[in-house]
Amino acid sequence: MDEYISFEQIPFGSDDFANNPESRCPCMLLLDTSTSMGGRPIQELNDGIQTLKDELLQDSLASKRVEVAVVTFGPVSLESDFQTVDNFYPKKLTANGDTPIGSAITMGIELINKRKQLYRENGVGYYKPWIILITDGGPTDNWSNAAKMIQEGEQENKFAFFAIGVESANMDVLSKLTVRSPIKLKGLMFREFFLWLSSSMKMVSSKNPGEQTKLLPPTGWADL
Repeated sequence: MDEYISFEQIPFGSDDFANNPESRCPCMLLLDTSTSMGGRPIQELNDGIQTLKDELLQDSLASKRVEVAVVTFGPVSLESDFQTVDNFYPKKLTANGDTPIGSAITMGIELINKRKQLYRENGVGYYKPWIILITDGGPTDNWSNAAKMIQEGEQENKFAFFAIGVESANMDVLSKLTVRSPIKLKGLMFREFFLWLSSSMKMVSSKNPGEQTKLLPPTGWADL
């Protein structure tokens, strides 16, 4: 493998794998920023993402291992490519557009696959990626291919996909889209959700890649 090609594929500002050879734990956030998320929901979502960063930074191992990427929709946009949390600076999200969930999922899975290829090229181990979809609506585009990609990815143990429904989210469509049952967020408890996510990421990244981790129960933020 030509190492110059590998080097050029590392996005600007990405972690230096030579300086930080720790195994990586990728977490892809697919975030609904459609018009209906305007006002308090988008504000709480922004605060929640900052909470995720702050909590992970307090854990020395997780801060070296967990990598966060953010894709927003609509329209679909890569807001932040994979970065360890010390290099992750969440952009302030604003609400606009419709809800192209299918396209966002497709982009998210493609970015995960590219990142795993980069780890392999640089001899860096990695954990099973997590993909988190947060939406307050239902898809405004064709999502059948995205559902197929999720099903295949879960079956082949390529990633774990979680769908979180906010307020008036179409939970029926989300349950058809995902393999795991979608979870309804209680009110706008984004901060509590991201505290759960950061605790989960700390647990996963404290083990060796491939080791089984029992998921923390969605206490306090899920409308069960």
